[in-house]
Amino acid sequence: MRQSVKVLHMTTLHHPLDPRIYYKQCASLKKAGYDVTLLAPVPSDIKEGEVPFEPLPKYKSRWKGLLFGTVRAYFRARKKKADVYHIHDPELLPVGWLLKKKGNHVIYDIHEDYETGIVQRQYFNQPVRKFIAFIYKKVESVCTRKMELILAEKYYQEKYPKGTCILNYPLLQEKLTGIDRSFEKADSLLYTGNVTKDRGALQHAVLPGAADHLNVHLYGYCPENLAAEMKQTAGKNAAQLHLHGEGYYVPKKDIDAAYAQNGWLAGVALFPKTEHYMKKELTKFFEYMAAGLPVLCSDYPAWKKFMDTYRCGICVDPENAEEIKTAVETLRQNPAEAKAMGERGRKAVREHLHWGREEEKLTALYDRLNGIKAGEDDDR
Repeated sequence: MRQSVKVLHMTTLHHPLDPRIYYKQCASLKKAGYDVTLLAPVPSDIKEGEVPFEPLPKYKSRWKGLLFGTVRAYFRARKKKADVYHIHDPELLPVGWLLKKKGNHVIYDIHEDYETGIVQRQYFNQPVRKFIAFIYKKVESVCTRKMELILAEKYYQEKYPKGTCILNYPLLQEKLTGIDRSFEKADSLLYTGNVTKDRGALQHAVLPGAADHLNVHLYGYCPENLAAEMKQTAGKNAAQLHLHGEGYYVPKKDIDAAYAQNGWLAGVALFPKTEHYMKKELTKFFEYMAAGLPVLCSDYPAWKKFMDTYRCGICVDPENAEEIKTAVETLRQNPAEAKAMGERGRKAVREHLHWGREEEKLTALYDRLNGIKAGEDDDR
């Protein structure tokens, strides 16, 4: 049954190997027996894996991509005549609306709180940003009336009560969850994910000065102009700031290889205080935990509650140098407790904060949409 259902995942904004899209959702549906294809801008150096690509051209200009990329995506998608169209970008909302027919399904996968995020961006002055956010919400409301909604964060249900939470928990990998870590001589902090100012780029840049001989490694795409600003901010400690992704995308395998290394003192997420991240449970939290690392993060109330629940990290004011220094020294001077924090986090991920549970929910949603009953033979 599932093999006869054509599924097209669509993105013009994300990297084709985005972990949530490719390695989790597309791979899980393919494993379940669905006929899955990913429509995305695909660089020539990326080879197809188990999930085939429907490649789109990549535009250097963000605005050209929004206009021409979206139009191309619509015509390519329409030709596929899929049973399920699964869109991952707000730019594709009009495309999803046009693709929706009586005999198919369209899913909008909400990765971010876009309404709040637009207001936070610095591209325009605040009144313009608020107006754009207002227009976005109106367009989203109209376009999604006949769509299924998938939510990457639990708190999004406050805005989308009919959405289904398919949380962005990590894949369980024995090579990471099985690492026996030692914190006796740990001298490095780890950050993974895109590097931007609202994700703490400048706060992380000053971390090397929090303790003697402390190295900070950031694995993720970092614009070259921001990298230069971070090095300037680090000042005399710039040599201890290591940017793996300056001007280029860092693939998942390289990030996994970083997690597998020893010598990490903690995984960090010192984000400046903004409404956009106030309630989010960051994907990197779960990845740090899965790898057996303590978490050093900002003291947002929701983040502090999370750390207190799982006793897996330390929260600090991201603008308070003394608090940060004390937290780093606490971890350095108490390697046994640092290891215990990491093990408590790892245990929570192994037991319930992992992709396996979300995979079951995703497959169940697809089965319901396509009239496939629980336990029904999928003809594989």
